[in-house]
Amino acid sequence: MNRSEILQHIEAHKAVAVLRIPDENLFEPVAEALYEGGIRILEITMTVPNALQLIRRAAVMLPVDMLIGVGSVLNAETVRSSVEAGAQFVVSPVTKKEIIDQAKKLDRVVMAGAFTPTEIQQAWEWGSDIVKVFPANITGMDFFKAVKAPLPHLKLMPTGGVKLTNGREWLKAGACAVGVGSALLSDKDLNNRDFNAIKEKARVLVEELGSEKAEGRGQK
Repeated sequence: MNRSEILQHIEAHKAVAVLRIPDENLFEPVAEALYEGGIRILEITMTVPNALQLIRRAAVMLPVDMLIGVGSVLNAETVRSSVEAGAQFVVSPVTKKEIIDQAKKLDRVVMAGAFTPTEIQQAWEWGSDIVKVFPANITGMDFFKAVKAPLPHLKLMPTGGVKLTNGREWLKAGACAVGVGSALLSDKDLNNRDFNAIKEKARVLVEELGSEKAEGRGQK
């Protein structure tokens, strides 16, 4: 997919599952549970052990309609190596022009992180396709509404504070997608290897958002 198609996929499916796992051996069963539950966008953060290898594995093992991206990116070199490994979108907790420029150069969607209205607009002007508002549990939905009122052109994605059952409220507040981590992948479920619980939580989130569901769920 080119950058435009990647962006369309994100806006269509809306739920970005943020993968932070302590053990890389959890990757395959967790990713499969998320897919079975309807998730079609997976962000593998650089805080995960052997993240680049997992991105490579994801490109091989997961169905083609599962969009794979990289998160917690802090510099242009990580953008390059991640895209080389197969990442289709790039997410950062901060706004750095070198990250945005490198992602655009490689024809990948980029989501720079920002917190204040000035930071958000700066990220947009530098070329961030979507601005990740982080931590969104601090700003809240009222903040989204207030920012979008004078700046309706922005495409915003909250990360932090998004629950399984409030995604639709975030969309109404002005988000174009939501980033969801611990609500989908709790320490308890990961420690217990309760992949059915993860699958069910994914299903609840997807239904709440009204995200498009791929036909043939679970087919590879």
